[in-house]
Amino acid sequence: MRKSLMNTQTKIAVMLIVAFLAIIMLFSGWVYFAIPGFLHDYYYDVLEIRAVAAGKMELDKDQRGLDDLRSVFSEKLMHEQDYFFKIEKNKDFKNEADSLGIPLSFFETALNEGGARYQDKQLFYVAVVYPSKQGNYVIVSQAQDYFEESFVAYLKKTLVAAIIIAFCVSLFIAVYYSKYIFKPLREITEKVQQISSENLHLRLDSRNSNDEMDELIHTFNDMLNRIETAFETQNNFISNASHELRTPLTAIIGEADVALSKDRTPEEYKTSIKVMLEEAEKLDAKTNALLSLAQTGFNGKIQRFERLRIDQLIWDVKNTVEKLNPKCNLHIDTSLLPEDPMKLMIKGNEQLLHLALANIIANACKYSDNQKVNVSLGASDDHVVIVVKDKGIGIPADELKYIYDPFFRASNTKNYAGYGIGLPLTRNIIKMHQGKISVSSLQGGGTTVQLTIPAWRRIDE
Repeated sequence: MRKSLMNTQTKIAVMLIVAFLAIIMLFSGWVYFAIPGFLHDYYYDVLEIRAVAAGKMELDKDQRGLDDLRSVFSEKLMHEQDYFFKIEKNKDFKNEADSLGIPLSFFETALNEGGARYQDKQLFYVAVVYPSKQGNYVIVSQAQDYFEESFVAYLKKTLVAAIIIAFCVSLFIAVYYSKYIFKPLREITEKVQQISSENLHLRLDSRNSNDEMDELIHTFNDMLNRIETAFETQNNFISNASHELRTPLTAIIGEADVALSKDRTPEEYKTSIKVMLEEAEKLDAKTNALLSLAQTGFNGKIQRFERLRIDQLIWDVKNTVEKLNPKCNLHIDTSLLPEDPMKLMIKGNEQLLHLALANIIANACKYSDNQKVNVSLGASDDHVVIVVKDKGIGIPADELKYIYDPFFRASNTKNYAGYGIGLPLTRNIIKMHQGKISVSSLQGGGTTVQLTIPAWRRIDE
């Protein structure tokens, strides 16, 4: 786990460094290739202004205007040279172009557009059409841009240095940031590794930051709560099961020892065998109950599910319960049945649901001393709801939290036969069907059990 964390931390650090470098490289590339173009435009503008200045001085003899221009551009450019060509009718400037070593199109553009620009390696040319007192002239100014070459070389060194510095800074930030991000995860990992089956009471400390890490801590703690509860339930189950199975076995063994301790009459042997048979039947019933409870603890994939009409199932359960207990006063309330019978369709295992409903209804009859038990059935677009209500002895309020523990029986049920398997078994079956069970009870005032099962359409969606 620690190695996996380190790998993920390294990946994030590398991704951050690559992202930083990509942005810096793109920006540096844009600067490196954009600056020369800007310098070229600037240098052409300077040459054009100098060409105009040369025209004022040489052609118009405007010394005052020249002084103003010279005050701004006092520096002498390398290989600076000005040429003056008078514009005459039918003159093609071919000889002038050849003498300067520049294309004829340079002059043609100047004549058509009033100016032109041309570059030959490090030598820059500009042409402006200058109207003077002596006529119209094409003034050509040339100069070598020595500054660009040195500036671009300096810029290149600066950008390389900036990239190296940025890499070092991004490396530091990425490593620090990735360590900072994964520090809570490392702490969680170390804490979780300390938790075992012997100290399931330990919990992760909340950061109270309301972020993803805090949510992860709460999720871990919830999982630990469930695991701890499962361990406690398992231990309780084993303890209770051992006790419940040992009781009839002890009775059988004791009765057998008594029977074998000395010779008995046939009637005494029959009595002993009858006692052992009764205890063996109790043991068989408890074993079958345990087997059913264990089977419903498996996932639903091993069970066969099919479409069922819940109202038909309830009528079948009613017949079953009344056969087992003819005195059961059971009433089925159909007033809430929907007009659309398809809303009563569910997806489930008929045998298991029959067992769950029979447990609930039979218990209602038993613990109400065969008073009226009302079974209501309703349905919505999403769920089917079954409510079983009796007016029996109820469950003490402080014992309601134990009703789903296997073999638990309320303190006021000593005069009623049972093993404490019914409700845990029913809850497992309902959970297999993605449903819910809720129990409300008042000691001496009866118990209400509500079962909610998804409709078959809802499950298929």
